Amino acid sequence: MKAFLLIATLFIFNTVWSQNTGTIQGNAKDKNTEEPLAYAKVFVEGTQLGAITDFDGNYSLEVPVGTYTIVITVSGYEPSKKFNIPVNSGNVETVNFELESITQEIGPIEIVYDENKIAKTTDMITPLSVQKLTSVEIESNPGGNFDVSKVVQTLPGVGGSSGGAQRNDIIIRGGAPNENVYYLDGIEIPVLNHFQTQGSSGGAQGILNVSFIEDLKLSSSAFDARYDNALASTFVIKQRQGNREKLSGNARVGFTESVLTLEGPMGKKNDFLVSARTSYLDFLFTLIDLPIRPNFSDFQFKTTFRPDNKTTITALGLGAYDRFSFAATRQDNDETEFLRRSLPFITQWNYTTGVAIKRRVEDGFWNLAVSRNMFDNQLDQFEDARNGEEEFRNFLLESQEIENKFRFDFNKYVKGWKYSFGVMGQYVKYNSNLFNKVAGAVLDSAGNEIVPAIIIENESAIEFFKYGAFGQVAKEFFEKKLLVSAGVRTDMNSFTENGNNPLNTLSPRVSFAYHLNKKWDLTASVGSYYKIPTYTTLGFRDANNILQNQDLDYIQSDHYVLGTQWLPTKGLRVTVEGFFKDYSNYPISVVNGISLANQGQEFGAVGNEEVSTIGDGQTYGFEVFVQQKLVKNIFYVVSYSYVRSLFSGADGELLPSAWDSRHLFSSTFGWNFGKDKNWKLGLKYRFAGGVPFTPFDLEASQQVYTTTGNGVLDFANVNTERLRAFNQLDFRLDKIVNLKKVSFDFYIDIQNLLAFSNETPPFYTFQRNEDNTGFATTDGQALAADGSNALPLLIPNEGATVTPTIGVIFEF
Repeated sequence: MKAFLLIATLFIFNTVWSQNTGTIQGNAKDKNTEEPLAYAKVFVEGTQLGAITDFDGNYSLEVPVGTYTIVITVSGYEPSKKFNIPVNSGNVETVNFELESITQEIGPIEIVYDENKIAKTTDMITPLSVQKLTSVEIESNPGGNFDVSKVVQTLPGVGGSSGGAQRNDIIIRGGAPNENVYYLDGIEIPVLNHFQTQGSSGGAQGILNVSFIEDLKLSSSAFDARYDNALASTFVIKQRQGNREKLSGNARVGFTESVLTLEGPMGKKNDFLVSARTSYLDFLFTLIDLPIRPNFSDFQFKTTFRPDNKTTITALGLGAYDRFSFAATRQDNDETEFLRRSLPFITQWNYTTGVAIKRRVEDGFWNLAVSRNMFDNQLDQFEDARNGEEEFRNFLLESQEIENKFRFDFNKYVKGWKYSFGVMGQYVKYNSNLFNKVAGAVLDSAGNEIVPAIIIENESAIEFFKYGAFGQVAKEFFEKKLLVSAGVRTDMNSFTENGNNPLNTLSPRVSFAYHLNKKWDLTASVGSYYKIPTYTTLGFRDANNILQNQDLDYIQSDHYVLGTQWLPTKGLRVTVEGFFKDYSNYPISVVNGISLANQGQEFGAVGNEEVSTIGDGQTYGFEVFVQQKLVKNIFYVVSYSYVRSLFSGADGELLPSAWDSRHLFSSTFGWNFGKDKNWKLGLKYRFAGGVPFTPFDLEASQQVYTTTGNGVLDFANVNTERLRAFNQLDFRLDKIVNLKKVSFDFYIDIQNLLAFSNETPPFYTFQRNEDNTGFATTDGQALAADGSNALPLLIPNEGATVTPTIGVIFEF
């Protein structure tokens, strides 16, 4: 209530503060050659305010605080617009442009015509299955909590896992989370989330600081051939440059975390961005009496050096340290006791650092990137929550993944032909130490051991090289009515038995876009894509310390996509796409014959078992997407996707995978109360059909629970049950207050505003006695080692959690 009164008070005095001004700065360059565009006209739509770019393509202009549409025009290029640009009196707002050349000069009539094309997001290399998000769309997304991974789940074809809103799994067109790859300014970022599942890419909270991001491009098919290991999508994230004029930054303080970001010049040719964040979720969950104790911190930096007008050198890095534990609550029950006694403690840290060099040459440019990343993961679980007592240890996993990478690509644009080629190499290391008590010792009535405990222990260390090459070409024909883009790449490695044959992973792809008229496009693509199995799988050793998975093949996915794009009015974009993806060589567990796609995923690690790449899969469906950029203070996004995801086990039967949501719907609505008032309201609704899950084998679960603390799934009935559909409505209200040289953004963000009850798969446990000092039994005696006198209990894992966040962003 106090927060609402504060915002109301600020509104009263808004007329005094609204006369402040802010700065927009940026750069304009040729989209295909990276050549800076001098003498371009940059202006604020609907005003007389504007600027001219200098010889290096830079511009800067001062405007009254508010929200604007920025337009750029220059002879020989298609004009461009950027919508919903917020300008405050604190930090500088960066708006960069990449323009496409045309064969004739643009007059006023052509500018009006091109306004209908502003919402187009495709390019010459990837003319379909592309979505873009700006930093403003990410930061202001209701329920997004400044998290890139949560925001992209509103895009067409993108869903989540059975973890619901608690996880950041990105499921694109029915594929696994580890089928996505992420690039930050040309550097691959394998770990994007806190508490990441090893062997996957999902987690609880994103690491990236959205204050660094300029825009994000998601491609869900027709991938640029320069990106390896992608089966479902590529995320290309571009970071902005630091403030070139003065030291500035922002601080964000909320209920769950605090973040500090600084930026500024470092001489005439250098600038920097740096940030640090820490959470205090453990204190919050202690206050509200929850058994989980998550805590994380992270850092991020970027510095850009321009030794001359043709060369840019970027150094960047990010890293995180995560701790996840459990504690007793003031009012324990069966569910809190299960969480505390059965789930592992998690300790993780990771970092990625690299240097990227871009050098312009005649009609093009080349890129060189060198990077290193490391991920350290430790899981600990003890019997009956006796943490730290080694004689009661049930599970230990210590593992590290280390990659040292080199990438080079050369890009040219000559007489309408755009082509690129390049190579990459990686030196990879994976280490693991596993202790797993599968079953406890069987004792007689006198306490003597009759049957010893079953324990799996092994250590593994592997190192090998990965290498690949690609080529890509694109050209527009028939007066730019038909665009054709084609590419090919191959990937090899020195670890698997057939890894050095380039023909095994030869992956051609071709895409088409045909402009029917000024507003309609038809698009299509077909291509093959490959991915090496995860390191957790490649490094698995049996009880005799022998590597079991060196005979694996690369996973293959063939894509077929057909779509259309309609641009009916200014800033409005409508797309419809149908897709079919055919998987082969998919990993199947040797132990139970089940596809890894049908087993679901939790926090920790997946894939550390013996597998065979003999599985198949199919995902197919269609997507409808409607996006209206900010016009007259209103914007909205609506998407619907129908997705089926089916994978086979050793028996060859296609079954619904853990990501077979079927129906995905999302809508986002935003309303700016007016440029002078600086109020912003946002609503977001998400619906996802219930995903399948495998029930417990009740008999087997009862026999092993006393040792493992977990139930055993019934793999004779894989994914035969489904969760309820997921629903969530999120709300966000911002009030921007501008003072001289500084600004405040007071915000209220409420996730699950209407308290929809959502569920994840149930927990298996034993019922506890009334005073919660132990397990209840059928005979009143102590719990038998085999659980025969226990009272099995399935705990529904559901709840209607409403998560409010009140915070402030201070920019200076």
